[in-house]
Amino acid sequence: MSAKKTQTLSPKGLQKKIVPPIQNSSSAQKIYADVKTLLAWTGPGRPFRKRGRQFFLTAILITFLVEIILFLFSQYLLMLVVLSLLFLSFVLATIPPRDFHYRISSEGITVEDHSYLWLELYDFYFKKRENVDILHVRTKAFIPGELTMTLGDITRDHIRSILLPYLPYRESIKPTFMEKSADWLSKNFPLEPSKQV
Repeated sequence: MSAKKTQTLSPKGLQKKIVPPIQNSSSAQKIYADVKTLLAWTGPGRPFRKRGRQFFLTAILITFLVEIILFLFSQYLLMLVVLSLLFLSFVLATIPPRDFHYRISSEGITVEDHSYLWLELYDFYFKKRENVDILHVRTKAFIPGELTMTLGDITRDHIRSILLPYLPYRESIKPTFMEKSADWLSKNFPLEPSKQV
């Protein structure tokens, strides 16, 4: 029987086998020369509004009532879930979001370090939440499903004119059941009084 020899390659041996890219290729230069940044801006990661004392007191009261009901039915794990949701809402209401860097190029959309090619994106539309304009770009893949970008000081018309050659624009999107439910709850049971302007 002959024993097979296994050969291990050192990093130096690997470097010798790697072929460097051709740098004078006109097709490679043409591909990379066509990628242009159309618009870049910085904006908060999510809409943020400073909440008042009334918001926190109402949230604690509602959580306390739900906790009593869950305790009567011996649902201790659900009690922990409700408390963790209360904690999450308090954190999101008190800590302002950090600024994200958004970039729209001829290749696609980049949010921080995550890039999405135009082939991966489906359409776009705008919404206003907490008096902040938000760009929603839906993706073809189930995850992430939708990219949300706050516009900052950029106008809707400016972004619409940049995105229209690449993606279809939706004037309005039918709200989902969850969005309808959230709107109904926030209108009928607000956690803090609305400010009349």
